[in-house]
Amino acid sequence: MSDAIPTKSPAADAPAGAVYSAGAIEAKWQAAWDGADLFRAERDPARPKYYVLEMFPYPSGRIHMGHVRNYTMGDVIARYKSSCGFSVLHPMGWDAFGMPAENAAMASGGHPKDWTYGNIADMRAQMKPLGLSIDWSREFATCDPEYYGQQQALFLDFLEKGLVYRKNAVVNWDPVDMTVLANEQVIDGKGWRSGAEVERRELTQWFFKISSMAGELLDALDGLENWPAKVRLMQENWIGRSRGLQMVFNLTAPVEGHDGIEVYTTRPDTLLGASFVAIANDHPLAKALEAGDASLAAFNADCRKSGTSEAELEKAEKRGYDTGLTVQHPLFPDQTLPVWVANFVLMDYGTGAVFGCPAHDQRDLDFARKYDLPVIDTFFALDGSDPVGTEAFVPAKTEKVRWVDQPAGLDVATGQEAIDATIDWAEKQGLGQGKEQFRLRDWGLSRQRYWGCPIPVVHCPDCGVVPEKKENLPIQLPYDEGGKPIDFSVPGNPLDRHPTWRDTPCPSCGKPAKRETDTMDTFVDSSWYFARFTAPRATTPTELADVDYWMNVDQYIGGIEHAILHLLYSRFFARAMHITGHLPAKCAEPFDALFTQGMVTHEIYQTRDDRGRPVYHLPEDVVAKDGSVVVKATGEAVEVVPSAKMSKSKKNVVDPNDIVERFGADTARWFVLSDSPPERDVEWTAAGAEAAHRHLARVYRIASDIVAMPDGPGTDDEALLRETHKAIHEVTGGIESFGFNAAIAKLYGFTTTLSRSKAGKDAKLQAVKVLVQLMSPMTPHLSEEIWSMLGAEGLVARAPWPKADDAMLVEDTVVLPVQVNGKRRAEIEVPREADKAAIEAIAMADAHVQRSLDGATPKKIIVVPGRIVNVVV
Repeated sequence: MSDAIPTKSPAADAPAGAVYSAGAIEAKWQAAWDGADLFRAERDPARPKYYVLEMFPYPSGRIHMGHVRNYTMGDVIARYKSSCGFSVLHPMGWDAFGMPAENAAMASGGHPKDWTYGNIADMRAQMKPLGLSIDWSREFATCDPEYYGQQQALFLDFLEKGLVYRKNAVVNWDPVDMTVLANEQVIDGKGWRSGAEVERRELTQWFFKISSMAGELLDALDGLENWPAKVRLMQENWIGRSRGLQMVFNLTAPVEGHDGIEVYTTRPDTLLGASFVAIANDHPLAKALEAGDASLAAFNADCRKSGTSEAELEKAEKRGYDTGLTVQHPLFPDQTLPVWVANFVLMDYGTGAVFGCPAHDQRDLDFARKYDLPVIDTFFALDGSDPVGTEAFVPAKTEKVRWVDQPAGLDVATGQEAIDATIDWAEKQGLGQGKEQFRLRDWGLSRQRYWGCPIPVVHCPDCGVVPEKKENLPIQLPYDEGGKPIDFSVPGNPLDRHPTWRDTPCPSCGKPAKRETDTMDTFVDSSWYFARFTAPRATTPTELADVDYWMNVDQYIGGIEHAILHLLYSRFFARAMHITGHLPAKCAEPFDALFTQGMVTHEIYQTRDDRGRPVYHLPEDVVAKDGSVVVKATGEAVEVVPSAKMSKSKKNVVDPNDIVERFGADTARWFVLSDSPPERDVEWTAAGAEAAHRHLARVYRIASDIVAMPDGPGTDDEALLRETHKAIHEVTGGIESFGFNAAIAKLYGFTTTLSRSKAGKDAKLQAVKVLVQLMSPMTPHLSEEIWSMLGAEGLVARAPWPKADDAMLVEDTVVLPVQVNGKRRAEIEVPREADKAAIEAIAMADAHVQRSLDGATPKKIIVVPGRIVNVVV
């Protein structure tokens, strides 16, 4: 269909002083875009491509202004790149699996599927009025069987290549909800939702072998030059490469099956200060000992009730149990160290055993002070002070210290120098082996819940774990249970008690078997969706021709809260999909550029109930009155809390639909882009929205006035043309660099210049035409309306982006400040190529300078061409 939009004569279409009606304008142009199928992404080898993607949302039920900001940023880039001649892919989908849907079903008696798809419909309806240039034909939800069936196919391919495996692992188990909890879901030893005491259980779980790529994932960060430095650092710390020493502390009295304790340490340089060895409560030695020690068994059981996140362990009280065992000190065989079970040591890290050096590790010092263990200095500050008291002496590894009998013979050296020297010395002595290790652990993907992607394997009594056949995919979630609705009020995973779904023939031998009832972690769903968008209806996970054209994602946009796990898992998946033949090698790093946007904030309005607890009020329920804020309905005074992240619980949310209905989508888009740099938070205020709306109305009025101008030349045509090209140059640079607020600031200034210009009609028509083109990525509806009003052909969205003429950016004159005795007294405009004598003459002729001289003769005149004139009297 042609994108040409019929236009009336400019004067008839927009009489002078026309009123800006956002609602009518926006509905009109959204219909025009839909009719022209404007945003459908087409694979066109004749054009360069551009793939812009915002992190897709969870369908919680309503979008908020944070969504509006995020998607508007992506939309500006997508529209701009389209105008620059790129074939643009700008898709949208829904990260739709997860516990919130199941929790809603538990609370309301409904079904997660119905809740999720209902929310998707609501959120899509909220997003459509924003005028986003999204190719909705590519939309999918991760809970669509067509999507998760291909995810199951990927799982089987990963399994075949050894990238997925199954093993026993200790997990946090909620005995009431009957599910595994992530460390972050364990609060003070209790399940975040049930409040039940969490148990540490050993279960068979599925894992992605991400640790096998740890070094590659870390090294590749250096090449991600268009990622924020803070995100790369966060990933670097999470992967956590270290080089240390692996060694054995021999038991003085062997326990059956245990002659020694293997320890991995990143600080072998502090061996001299070792005063104890600590093992995890899940260490094989601890388990062997607890069989004959009821007190130790009780201690271990108590430790297993707590969470295992590093942050939680850091804050928790350090607790231990003296096993009565001892080990030989590796440097002094005639000395022994006690062996403790400690709650701060985890089997998941290193070997599940550490040696404690209390003088130089705060955790070890807290433990040693509590249990009266020795504190032995291995080095001192160069000034000779001994700072170890309640705080350990922990200098930076690059800081030089004075060592005490350092094993490798060092005197004054940095910690890193001592670590390297000690590893070399220990290897030569046969005491241990230098080893590189990573903090990153394999990704446990098993979840004991219904609303997730089923893991496509079958457990057969004869054949063991058998992959499902690909022709049987997708393995769909059952909607009901024996013709009756699934009862989500019953604790545990409904799939475990669903015999018609769970019981199935073995794909290998055909005998009765059972499906895997665990489902996949929702991070799996979001770890490859970017690739699926390139061919969302394909009957394989990807179509190689499509991913080869569209990938990589040129610009990825999302919140800093996803800087670690989502991005790390996506990087792993991209590599795994290459290994299994679903992505080309160039996609190992799937996101070429990353931008992390700030939040949209708002004041919190609260009163207090009779017990002093806060009662929160929506912005529309309060009003300013007599210099204060009160509740509209009651007149009660409101306490205003400064700007905070928008939160439904605190009711400081602004509904985008309300803003669109009141001011229009373009106002909302303009405001969220204009108020602050996009990486910083922006505070939503009614006054700011109103000001943005007034400006857009002013642009509309200026354009209609120009259309109604009489023909004829003006006195300012050349100056307006120069300002037009400056605006093109600066706005283009702002968009390219994500400086949207700077681009909008230039557009404000250019609008003022245009309104005050004495140029003629033709020059002004050309300038306003450029103005609306420059505004079109931010305010697409208003720009289309003015474009049509000007009688321009087709849609502004399809018009080529204007280009600045470099010659027009060069000023013929420059403005120089003039100082008299060090004080600024005047500004003069001089030809750019004027010599010093000419500049001096112009300065001395200036009336302000003459008044400052008051008849005195200058002793010296210093001219710095292009910068300043100094007059000394």
